Amino acid sequence: MNILMMTNTYLPHIGGVARSVEAFSRYYQEHGHKILIIAPEFPQMPINEENVVRIPAIQHFNGSDFSVVLPIPHFLGEEIDTFEPDIVHSHHPFLVGSTARLVANTYNLPLVFTHHTMYEQYSHYVPGDAETLQRFAVKLATSYANMCDQVFAPSESIHVILTTRGVQVPIEVVPTGVDIDEFSQGSGLGFRDMLGIDKNAFVVGHLGRLAPEKNLTYLSEAVVKFMKNEPRAHFLLVGKGNSERALRQSFELAGLTPRLHHIGFLEQPFLSSAYQAMDVFVFSSQSETQGMVLTEAMAVSTPVIALDAPGVREVVSDGNNGRLLSCDTTSEEFADVLQWFFTLSEEQQHIIRQTARRTAESYSLETCAQKALEKYQSLLGKGYVHHHHEHHLWADATQMIKAEYYILKGIAKAAVHAIAHDDKK
Repeated sequence: MNILMMTNTYLPHIGGVARSVEAFSRYYQEHGHKILIIAPEFPQMPINEENVVRIPAIQHFNGSDFSVVLPIPHFLGEEIDTFEPDIVHSHHPFLVGSTARLVANTYNLPLVFTHHTMYEQYSHYVPGDAETLQRFAVKLATSYANMCDQVFAPSESIHVILTTRGVQVPIEVVPTGVDIDEFSQGSGLGFRDMLGIDKNAFVVGHLGRLAPEKNLTYLSEAVVKFMKNEPRAHFLLVGKGNSERALRQSFELAGLTPRLHHIGFLEQPFLSSAYQAMDVFVFSSQSETQGMVLTEAMAVSTPVIALDAPGVREVVSDGNNGRLLSCDTTSEEFADVLQWFFTLSEEQQHIIRQTARRTAESYSLETCAQKALEKYQSLLGKGYVHHHHEHHLWADATQMIKAEYYILKGIAKAAVHAIAHDDKK
């Protein structure tokens, strides 16, 4: 079948949505399906991409890692006509997601939506971080879901949340799977050697986008507390984002910079090698819909210590493939759990590693992608179902978010002018 993927983020931007779209699209193509991805322009994107149509966008919106899509260019209709899609898959409820709904309506095609993100957790990227914006974000995503024919939830936790919020269309749990064979590549010892980490060191690791919503201040506090007590401990941090400086400073203040190893985003086989170089993977985000990095770590038999949150509790089994800690756990208590893991015997750690690997196998890309394809197949030929009432709710939420944003932006500007005026007195 011909599958039209429409997303606000895509490679070379690194994040859960971009990696999910890439992984599923690659699997579909390898199994005989045709894919067309519509995504924004990004710096350093490939010049000659196959099966990808780029549209203009404003980069790094309000200091975030995200882009804001500009008005959709006229040539997009020609590209879609030529592709002749059978199904439209939207990965966002706004911007390109708005166009996805229009395409489904225009061509009378089924519309699938993956609820990748808890959008209310990202309101700090607009002025004021207002609770009003959070409510509008929830309303917008819920109404958008109800305008679709099928919703994919990346985890059972998100399925429950969407149902509670009033999503009434069919919801299927479809995680982004991990390519087990791909993660068998690489060398953990080689990666350690490249970074100057002793083979006998105890390496705590984290990989992902380094942003405020990832709860990284808490995580760095816990790791610093543990490392102060364990001279053999090192911290391997992989990723980029606007929290980098704060993270580095926390290690500098503790005098631990020589044992902090920070590198940017990695591609295979270096990505697998980084995970293999870790003795344990730590994770403290509470804003995920699915912790893809958790299953990737487990694919190379690296156990995980994480907080009990949506998208995490489905993967981490406390005491079996790692530790799942209450969200009320203090950074001191998190450090104590790291100490507990550090003191386990080699045999005990080996058992946990084996269980982690089996967990990853249950989240294989093949299993998850085939589940998605079955749902696509069941929708073929049904056409787009119109939900006029939900469209009005969604449109109202979109306009209210815009209005609230500009009001808060205006207040912020007025405050700056007032402060500047006072300084001149």
